[in-house]
Amino acid sequence: MANVFDVAKYILQKEGSISTWKLQKLCYYSQAWALAWTGKPLFSEDFQAWRNGPVCPELFQKHKGMYFVSEDIFSDADTDKLADDEKETIDTVLASYGDMEPYELRAQTHAEDPWKNARGNLDDMTSCTNVITKNAMGEYYGSL
Repeated sequence: MANVFDVAKYILQKEGSISTWKLQKLCYYSQAWALAWTGKPLFSEDFQAWRNGPVCPELFQKHKGMYFVSEDIFSDADTDKLADDEKETIDTVLASYGDMEPYELRAQTHAEDPWKNARGNLDDMTSCTNVITKNAMGEYYGSL
């Protein structure tokens, strides 16, 4: 199975240098739609319901302190671990979400049940590390 870094590198190969916010959301939507369409995750790492939307902590640690990232920071990642159908899923996500600005992706995730339900009654400014479960992602996006 691929990991989140393999997916991030694949996205950056397709999109070029992008903001870390956008990379996080594109990885999130790639995982969400893979779960919705196939019932299988692209990678095992989880997302948490942070203030600015879904964030994968392992991915965050890799780009912490950076605003923009390119595929260069993922030199040990291997996009060949992604099967053709997984790459197709990511390509479809990029076609749908790739032109959106980071703040638009943030607003969109804030309006969707997986992030909202993981945060519970917390306001947008309160820190939160609650996991957005893969089950919640697959059910919600699978119902759209």
